[in-house]
Amino acid sequence: MALEEYKGVYVFAQQVDNQLSSIAFELIGKGKDLAKDLGTEVTAILAGYQVADLADELAAYGADKVIVIDDPELKDYRTEPYAHAVASVIKEFKPDIVLVGATAIGRDLGPRVSARVHTGLTADCTQLDIGDFPLVAIPGKEQLHNQLLMTRPAFGGNTIATIACPNFRPQMATVRPGVMQKLPKQEGAKAEIINYNPGFTPDNKYVEILKVVKAVTDTVDIMDAKILVSGGRGVGSAENFKLLEDLAAVLGGTVSCSRAVVDAGWKPKDLQVGQTGKTVRPHVYFAIGISGAIQHLAGMEESDIIIAINKDETAPIFEVADYGIVGDLNKIVPALTASLKAELANK
Repeated sequence: MALEEYKGVYVFAQQVDNQLSSIAFELIGKGKDLAKDLGTEVTAILAGYQVADLADELAAYGADKVIVIDDPELKDYRTEPYAHAVASVIKEFKPDIVLVGATAIGRDLGPRVSARVHTGLTADCTQLDIGDFPLVAIPGKEQLHNQLLMTRPAFGGNTIATIACPNFRPQMATVRPGVMQKLPKQEGAKAEIINYNPGFTPDNKYVEILKVVKAVTDTVDIMDAKILVSGGRGVGSAENFKLLEDLAAVLGGTVSCSRAVVDAGWKPKDLQVGQTGKTVRPHVYFAIGISGAIQHLAGMEESDIIIAINKDETAPIFEVADYGIVGDLNKIVPALTASLKAELANK
């Protein structure tokens, strides 16, 4: 494999129902950082049917080029045609780096594409950098430069692993949604548009979609919330979450929870924050009755302000909290809610 032939940072721009997912913009934002270090450009791969109009939106968030693959076979996500489309782009254009969102779609697509182009894939990355590999020079072993260093939690979140793919290209990673920052939108920005279609030959691996049934839910996506009131096992019961719901209502916030709460059946999985849940970056994050295990911290430690309420003064959550209150949440939360109500009523 002639590694020097591979150039550029490519991101898979996920869209569903002709609407771009936020992860597409987050990947472009991170891709620009990596591309700057490498002196190259960011290219978005936009696959779907009648999606060409979305290219300008990708340009507005920083894409230098957009490869548009527009075909009826790509109307709804199916593994075989999408894997064929993305793998064909890689074989044709030879990118150095390919980033895919670690969404339900991306976790299905990424491994299949990497297998087709015979390269490695690091899953669920929380940090990406350009650097040397090995990280520390080893006598007698060549240290390679300008490598993609892919960092992810390992062993249940108890350690952090940094992984490289020095001998194959492209260097591929799936990236957790909510971890990377998207760039400010630049209205009117334009990208070079490349229309590309590898051709599709349906076979017995092409799943036939008979019907799409959309679930109706009134659950707010916690990744979009500016204020989160999050509860853990220490809340005590599903009924006791009423205290957190009252506080969230006063603040105009959203209730979320830890894995222990989901495992207990008190709240749905959609509200879980943490390594096996969602990564969030609210302006204010209340951690109530949450001890602060590393798996949970991985999903919320980038919040602007963290306020912890816990009866255990040695709880790890206090190590990352900006403000901490040691005491009984059953007394503190109602008092805080009442005080905020009174304060707002006087304004």
